[in-house]
Amino acid sequence: MMEQTEQRKILLQARDVCKWYPIKGLSFGPKRHVQAVDHVSFDLYQGEILGLVGESGCGKTTLARTVLRLIEPTSGSVLFDGKDLMAQSKGQMRALRKDMQIVFQDPYSSLHPRMTVRQIIEEPMKIQGLYPDAAQRKARVSDLLKMVGLNDSHMDRYPHEFSGGQRQRIVIARALATEPKLIICDEPVSALDVSVRAQILNLLRDLQEKLRLTYLFISHDLSVVEHLCDRVAIMYLGHMVELGSNEDIFGHALHPYTKALLSAAPQVGQFGRRDRILLEGDIPSPADPPSGCRFRTRCPYAAEGCSQVPQWEEYSEGHFVLCHRFRELDQQG
Repeated sequence: MMEQTEQRKILLQARDVCKWYPIKGLSFGPKRHVQAVDHVSFDLYQGEILGLVGESGCGKTTLARTVLRLIEPTSGSVLFDGKDLMAQSKGQMRALRKDMQIVFQDPYSSLHPRMTVRQIIEEPMKIQGLYPDAAQRKARVSDLLKMVGLNDSHMDRYPHEFSGGQRQRIVIARALATEPKLIICDEPVSALDVSVRAQILNLLRDLQEKLRLTYLFISHDLSVVEHLCDRVAIMYLGHMVELGSNEDIFGHALHPYTKALLSAAPQVGQFGRRDRILLEGDIPSPADPPSGCRFRTRCPYAAEGCSQVPQWEEYSEGHFVLCHRFRELDQQG
């Protein structure tokens, strides 16, 4: 894991990022939107692994793709390596994309079935104008395959000839082809058999340490996040509700939703088991979220003041929470 130093370079800085999708309907009346991501801010430091956690539909993947402008944001600002991504033209963004890559959830659908492994890994090099000589590209593909635990004999085979774990290794090799600074890992092991998940996670960690990569790691598996990540961000219904170090989140969670997530996990690492917190009701629709705190309709500690919008507050250095009552609840234990 990343060493903690006083001065860490911010690689990605997101401020008040929103992504709202208009709901098509009748022409009269006020416009309605699905508020997939709503005023989310965070910093991602160079060389760290930031875990992004939450239930399905909370906005994790939408946030990751929005900050990279794979999806155009509704509003907000994003700086990547000092450059304002929202001010970049399509051509400028294309050049920047060599520094930003994604490992997708499903290795079965993210590889072109009619391309060989060599063609798949070479493609981003060709798009970015890297290694213009064919022999150089082939040598680079060979190096990348060895880096992810495959070999030259796999180069001219097709995706259907590989297992799920091997396909994900190919996806990782393709992501590394342009020598990126940041890799988005979008549930990279959730579609794999349990027997190979640990292998892929260990590979990702080894590559991160060897190549000094930065990961934004999206997952719903808390045990994976605790094992791999330096810091953890918790999302609920389009809002980031808590952000802190691995020790902050797993050892001293503050937000009631974070506590409920942790209590639902069978067992989370060194911090052991917790009393189960049962949440009542269903997750509200992002098209019609509750006023004020979005978690208040399911929160066992909700009070009258929770109908007002909470502020993003810093409890301790680097530990942020979006909750009206977190200090009071923390004192109660």
